[in-house]
Amino acid sequence: MLTITRKLEFDAGHRIPDHNSQCRNLHGHRYALHITLTGALVEQDGRSDKGMIMDFSDIKALANQHLVEQWDHAFLVYENDLTVRQFLDSLPEHKTVVLDRVPTVENLAQIAFERLKVVFRDEAGLSLVKVTLYETPNCWAEVTDGASV
Repeated sequence: MLTITRKLEFDAGHRIPDHNSQCRNLHGHRYALHITLTGALVEQDGRSDKGMIMDFSDIKALANQHLVEQWDHAFLVYENDLTVRQFLDSLPEHKTVVLDRVPTVENLAQIAFERLKVVFRDEAGLSLVKVTLYETPNCWAEVTDGASV
């Protein structure tokens, strides 16, 4: 199987409300998102993406539109973290993203995979094989599509 991977980065804040360490405090990360796709090579003569699964700039544009722009420089907060949500709501025009699960790197990777799988299938006819989300250079989560691997 031939795959391609595009890396994008964004900054976001979060907290893990019930965690027994420093992660229960408000803090942020420089996340690195790796998007791995598979599909047929473009073979049509005259196309600028001939010989590619998808142009890397197109991957970036779709990922930015459907995920990265919403999360970049936002605070990602769990919907049941009411104390922090109330505080964030008090800040005028604050960029807050309310999530249906605790914003661990594992959950964020799953959300990213769920969103992007549909985008790349519907808009480009490709299969999303894997999403890897780095919270730090040493800590990350991966979500794979078992059918594609």
